Amino acid sequence: MEVTSLGYRTDLMVRRMEGSEVSDYADHVVVRSPGHPGFWWGNFILLAAPPQPRAAAGWLARFAEAFPEGQHVAIGVDTDGWPPAEQSGLPEAGLRIERSTVLTAATVHEPPHANQTIEYRPLASDADWEQSLKLRLAADESNGAATQAFFEQRTVDARRATEQGHGAWFGAFADGRLAAQLGIFSDGGGVARYQNVETDPDWRRQGLAGTLVWRAGQWALAHRAARTLVIVADPAARAIRIYRSVGFRDVDTQIAFQRPPYSVE
Repeated sequence: MEVTSLGYRTDLMVRRMEGSEVSDYADHVVVRSPGHPGFWWGNFILLAAPPQPRAAAGWLARFAEAFPEGQHVAIGVDTDGWPPAEQSGLPEAGLRIERSTVLTAATVHEPPHANQTIEYRPLASDADWEQSLKLRLAADESNGAATQAFFEQRTVDARRATEQGHGAWFGAFADGRLAAQLGIFSDGGGVARYQNVETDPDWRRQGLAGTLVWRAGQWALAHRAARTLVIVADPAARAIRIYRSVGFRDVDTQIAFQRPPYSVE
């Protein structure tokens, strides 16, 4: 299956780098992360097109077949067409439809309120990665849906991908304390994808995220032979304005359907 969505293409790229299994079935792709069943978007199906309403039940059955132990449902659709996705029958089956904005940049520039007073560098030591986990926990906005074990595993995934040479995990350090972080990865094909831009609540609105996105983008263009930088964001979130401020422009809409485990409100 040829994936046209830049958001999903780079999602699959990063999942492979993290060690997930990606299987192509012509009209859909199945992504499995066997050691990480709680990672919904590490265990999902990507459809080549929005299903017809009468086919929705069949895709739910396919998901259950692919993930017999799964307590969630996560289905991506390789389209940016909102009406066809909305009319797919998946919302009526109890799945929540979500839209994300895909942004790209060929170059990045300094943000309007750059913070040049602290250190920006890739994470390297055990102590750095321990701080990365603590920051993820501090920045968590899932209202308790994600457990500490989830963040521990995601930190392991990120460290593995960086140590295998696929990219870097950058941090903004204030007197040795990690105040903001993000990942950026590329398979060498000219596209680099950002991951998990996070700022400690105590350090928000001080220009760290924009400066970090700018610095990491410069690194990827220079050291990963990247020609296109990709970042995906909630269109209603404040962060998207930060990305636009350093040179990113909206190019696509990524559409997903999900139903969390029934125990999660």
